[in-house]
Amino acid sequence: MSNPLRSFLFAAAVLCGGASTLAQDAGDWPMWGHDETRNMASDITGIPGEFVAGKFIGVTDEIDIKTSKNVKWIAKLGSQSYGNPTVSDGRIYVGTNNDSPRDERFKGDRCVVYCLDEDTGDYIWELNVPKLGTGKVSDWEYLGICSSPSVEGDRVYLVTNRCELICLDTNGMANGNDGYQDEGQYMAGPGNDPMEVKPNDADIIWVMNMIDECGVFPHNITTSSVLIAGDVLWVTTSNGVDYGHVETPAPNAPSLIMVDKKTGELLAEEASGLSSRIFHSNWSSPAYLRTDDTQLCIFGGPDGVCYAFTPNPTEGEDGWPLLEEAWRYDCNPPEYRVKDGKTMTYTHRDGPSEILGTPMTYDGLVYAVIGQDPEHGEGIGNLTCMDPTGKEVWSYRKINRSLSSLAAGDGMLFAADFSGFVYCLDAKTGKEHWVHDTKGHIWCSPLLVDGKIFIGNEDGYMTILPATSSYDEDSVVEVDMVSPIYSSAIAANGVLYIATHTHLFAIEAPKGE
Repeated sequence: MSNPLRSFLFAAAVLCGGASTLAQDAGDWPMWGHDETRNMASDITGIPGEFVAGKFIGVTDEIDIKTSKNVKWIAKLGSQSYGNPTVSDGRIYVGTNNDSPRDERFKGDRCVVYCLDEDTGDYIWELNVPKLGTGKVSDWEYLGICSSPSVEGDRVYLVTNRCELICLDTNGMANGNDGYQDEGQYMAGPGNDPMEVKPNDADIIWVMNMIDECGVFPHNITTSSVLIAGDVLWVTTSNGVDYGHVETPAPNAPSLIMVDKKTGELLAEEASGLSSRIFHSNWSSPAYLRTDDTQLCIFGGPDGVCYAFTPNPTEGEDGWPLLEEAWRYDCNPPEYRVKDGKTMTYTHRDGPSEILGTPMTYDGLVYAVIGQDPEHGEGIGNLTCMDPTGKEVWSYRKINRSLSSLAAGDGMLFAADFSGFVYCLDAKTGKEHWVHDTKGHIWCSPLLVDGKIFIGNEDGYMTILPATSSYDEDSVVEVDMVSPIYSSAIAANGVLYIATHTHLFAIEAPKGE
């Protein structure tokens, strides 16, 4: 690397310390976890505490909105939807698969991000991505786009099923083709004739292939929700083990990278040996801790350790900028790793887990919960609170394995585990206030909004709980959403959005109420 380039990279990286320049309305939900803290909470009000999803029309997959209640509109998605929606500047972005194509050009198993009108749910444009062709190894069939898009100004950032970090124009092709000029070939896939580019196609600004640039080996699927912090992006790579779960094909590849948001240029990567300690894959997304004294990127490691990296890279031995590790904390209690003198294996029910849910920062503290792939079933978990230096404040071991991120407000912390339990704790002390059983596996995260907790489960029920430290079972509401819920609910501009496996619902109280 030449000295001028090195100087540029370091200068660009330093800019990440500035506050994010989001231009969205205050009521928007522009990225996973609402903002850089990844706290699944919103201060908007007027969200209905009761609603009816509606009934299917005959044997079709269309829902009759006339049979619903407090539902503004319903948009059809694919057959599997894991990509949590985001809302910015009058538009909604949501990931799904191609099983209900809106454009006849796109046939078969592909991955999609839809851009919809916030007010009506009408289709505006889509990013339609071909599969890698690796099958379950690195691009599991029919999963669709699992990344929650991050939006700032007129740019959308997400990771695709092809292990790419991609930047899109929020306007699609409506205002011309900017930046990247080969969308036709991109949509067709390598080795195929380019497709015709149409006005309803996404306008790609740039693409950064993490397999080529970083040498990663994505396990099963690439999923990371991009963190925007100043002029840089923090992205996890989904590097993981092989299909047989025996070896890590890329043990020296980074699990976390920093990228220039304007150009897609790789600025720095972690070199903490993370990939050599991967249990399964690194699917957690980064969060940001910003206090009067410090700025840190918080990353839930694939080895069950929570890491903090400074926003200013250091120079490695080969001259390449590396992310500087500030601290690390093992979120697995010692007995999860060694018990009765025996090393506990990852596959053991009482053994260690990685961090899958996104860590959260709240009121100057860091929170993280451990868990495993749902295919591994239920098992023991741990929820940890750390201070800005990485020291444990408290831990809560009654929670089971969790895929979920967290929500906090008014001194309360809300968590969920794969076993189906929802927990309310004191955020400062970890004292348990109450536990509620939804009686269904939970993949998504709790949403705290308007004095209520919204949490969906695999059985298709949205549970609504009062966000109070006292528990009243009679106040709990369950809504049948007619399809499994794997995506987390969000709230924006007075509307609650729930993505089931097959539909996106916009839920709003009647005007005047």
